[in-house]
Amino acid sequence: MDTTAAPPLHDQTPHVVRTALDVGQMVKRQRNGMNLRQLDVAGLANTGNRLIVDVENGKPTVQLQKVLDLLDILGLEVVIQPKTSRTL
Repeated sequence: MDTTAAPPLHDQTPHVVRTALDVGQMVKRQRNGMNLRQLDVAGLANTGNRLIVDVENGKPTVQLQKVLDLLDILGLEVVIQPKTSRTL
């Protein structure tokens, strides 16, 4: 098992999100890159550890505002823009 944490998402490169799992993977990468445990983030977010676990596992029914608050604490944000190409 590789214990080297991926660097946090500070590269300013946009990341396309299509699923709840995409968000969860980015949250986990950012958290690990900041050397924070799930419990650490839960404390900073004033929420339970279950939310962090659910988000990182891609649970699609977590409350949007809680996810947005979590992203903010981790220094991430959501930007909505038109797709560059439309697939029908």
